[in-house]
Amino acid sequence: MSAESPAAPGQFARRRQQFRAWRGTRPFWAGLFVMISGFPIMYFPYAHIKLGGLTIAMATTAGAGSLIIGVLLVVLGITLWFQKHVRTFAGVAAILLGLVSLPVSNFGGFIVGFLFALIGGAMAVAWVPGVAPADEPAKQDTTGEGGVPEATDYDTALLRPVNPVGEPNHLSGTSPVNGANGRHSAG
Repeated sequence: MSAESPAAPGQFARRRQQFRAWRGTRPFWAGLFVMISGFPIMYFPYAHIKLGGLTIAMATTAGAGSLIIGVLLVVLGITLWFQKHVRTFAGVAAILLGLVSLPVSNFGGFIVGFLFALIGGAMAVAWVPGVAPADEPAKQDTTGEGGVPEATDYDTALLRPVNPVGEPNHLSGTSPVNGANGRHSAG
């Protein structure tokens, strides 16, 4: 395939749908917020901001602590994307690191990194994997002539035998047929 040949039709749409499917199975936005929170926390202690002719250096003695907190937040964000089963741990760790960043790294990256860490961590803890929709059985058409519903005779259900003939009646629920093996269930 040469550089001049156009992409296959629908290639972008297919990739976008694949990304949406991948993103929907994990706490994507929580991971993104936690990752974003690490950058201001890492950046400001080492930044030299220029305002006109004035250089403002935010270097503190806790610069190494800020770097460690920022890197850990970025790693936790990536972990939320690729290891979704540790979402609760990563969310709580992000919240704690955000709180620790307040005194350690210039008020948590001037509150920006702190807020992103809290919001992303809370989203990670609150995220729950979705349940695949179950296939519902096809509904029977109970309409009669003229669109009027047919009557259902519920009295015939009472006439059916409770126990089919020839099967023992195990009221204790410990039948080897149902796999209880002598254990009683509590509810």
